[in-house]
Amino acid sequence: MRTVDRDPPTEAPVGLAEIRAARELLAGVTRTTPVARSRALTDTVGGPVWFKCENLQRTGSFKIRGAFTRLARLSDEERARGVVAASAGNHAQGVALAAQLLGIDATVFMPAGAALPKVEATRGYGARVRLGGATVDEALAGALEHAERTGAVLIHPFDHPDVIAGQGTVGLEILEQVPDVATVLVATGGGGLLGGIAAAVKAQRPAVRVVGVQAAGAAAWPASLAAGGPVALGGMRTIADGIAVGRPGDVTFRQVEALVDEFAVVGEDALSRALLFSLERAKMLVEPAGAAPVAALLDDPQRFAPPVVAVLSGGNVDPLVLLHVIQNGMAATARYLSLVVRIGDRPGALATLLTRVGELGANVIDVEHTRISATVPMGEVDVAVSLEMRGPEHCREMVTALRDAGHRVTVTGVPEGDPRLGA
Repeated sequence: MRTVDRDPPTEAPVGLAEIRAARELLAGVTRTTPVARSRALTDTVGGPVWFKCENLQRTGSFKIRGAFTRLARLSDEERARGVVAASAGNHAQGVALAAQLLGIDATVFMPAGAALPKVEATRGYGARVRLGGATVDEALAGALEHAERTGAVLIHPFDHPDVIAGQGTVGLEILEQVPDVATVLVATGGGGLLGGIAAAVKAQRPAVRVVGVQAAGAAAWPASLAAGGPVALGGMRTIADGIAVGRPGDVTFRQVEALVDEFAVVGEDALSRALLFSLERAKMLVEPAGAAPVAALLDDPQRFAPPVVAVLSGGNVDPLVLLHVIQNGMAATARYLSLVVRIGDRPGALATLLTRVGELGANVIDVEHTRISATVPMGEVDVAVSLEMRGPEHCREMVTALRDAGHRVTVTGVPEGDPRLGA
């Protein structure tokens, strides 16, 4: 995990008064989402760790807060023109529901590869969905063209004071629910949620440390802060599509630069582990982006002073992506083990190997028996076996036992030095 520390400047576009006004607008529209204590992380960190469960918000994420605030403040003339937005999912649903509640016509541009559940949910809230482009940036270009052609009002996903104010209401709730909080961790893409929470928290409790968490494959903020202004990434690659934003906004940059204390950057394996942890230990369905604060805690639990609040910002995950991430998370936590074991080419040798694997407590997922290969000596065969394991120590026991039995064992899919390689 990489971090960026700074001494923040003093001015921000959105303050406590704007956030409190947004809260009045949102009364009866959004939920005050619960906080849930994580016993496992509390033990690891050495002090209380709480999850702020925005994955349980209406539409499955915090986005409805900013979207409704923005739409509710449109003039009658602007409402009559309708609104347009671009999103891979969470902002799309927030805008669609807000427009439905306010009686405003809405069109949402989404990437062609957007998850089907998110597309259908957006349509279910009454918005027209236009699919096109490979990324949110390309979808945004379509939304901008639509706005110019029709006069519809573009609802930006983060770069507007009203949106920041709406998202900042999460910060008001955090201080009410965990009044002794010392650190708040927030998944960060464009910076609307982070900047809003920071404004709400810092105005009332300046000593609270507010930390943005980014995916390593889409970490635009550290370079932008170092440069003193928004810097666009040359490319992005991460499973955390909800925070895959290639350039901070102009408004959010000033907000975050003024108020946020620190950034942490987490890798793909950490995100997978965090999602799996949230499912297994907290019973929370969280999308990869929403699990980023958990990833930061798992990566470096001693860095963040407790009590800690980790904002689970969304739970809208494609089931296919969820399956893939769970598998990656299990591999990253040594719950899967892939081996190539060389055995003698004689009757019963394969059965003997698999029997021994079973005696060692592993569950066989897949077996491939290769008898013909230019790299395998005569009289021997390679057996590729995938196993379900109980963790790193179990993996080491398996590899050591098979090697002690005289087999040549190669562990595949793990880096050099991984504990699963054994002695």
